[in-house]
Amino acid sequence: MDFLHQLHDPEGLKTLIAAGGYLLLFAIVFAETGLLIGFFLPGDSLLFVAGFVAANADKLGVHLAIGPLIVLLCIAAIAGDTVGYLIGRKAGPALFSKPDSRFFKRKHLDNARDFYDKHGPKTIVLARFIPIVRTFAPTVAGAAGMDYRQFLTYNIVGGITWITSMSLLGYFLGAIPIVEKNLSKAVILIVLLSILPVILHALKEKRAAKAKFGADSGARVEPSIDA
Repeated sequence: MDFLHQLHDPEGLKTLIAAGGYLLLFAIVFAETGLLIGFFLPGDSLLFVAGFVAANADKLGVHLAIGPLIVLLCIAAIAGDTVGYLIGRKAGPALFSKPDSRFFKRKHLDNARDFYDKHGPKTIVLARFIPIVRTFAPTVAGAAGMDYRQFLTYNIVGGITWITSMSLLGYFLGAIPIVEKNLSKAVILIVLLSILPVILHALKEKRAAKAKFGADSGARVEPSIDA
């Protein structure tokens, strides 16, 4: 099984995590969130499987504890987004004219910019749970000139929420035999559930915008005057 296939296969991830431990997990999380070439790396599935491995560390014969795992990966996620932001601040508009290459797709950057234009600073938190967007969102925020202190706040909240929630889900569900026997299905379900809050948030904003538009339209209607 080659490396790329292992990255996107839950059983393969188990093997990689068991072999690479904390260092490999830190590198993957940092690269996915901080380097524009990391968009193909696993995010939610990696964290879930890492929590699963930590829950079954003795059984699998690996040294991986959930506490140090969460702390280390929170640092990786926050540092990664910070690097992405700095890349955006330094490179700026030039990034949006950069030609496609094997490890860079401009359309992903454009999609992240559209998401940022729609959701504003909240993008830094919401994007944590959206594959590909989470790689480019901090860079877009930097290019857009988002205030660094504001960015850092959203970065910390988003990073800790993402790492902790996904890792603990894997850790607690990993102790359930049926999950252990159906790891691939469990990972798919968790990934789908992880983006549900983002979908609900988008629907809520859409309804609010529609209601505001209706209220504004009603306010512009001139009252009729009876003859």
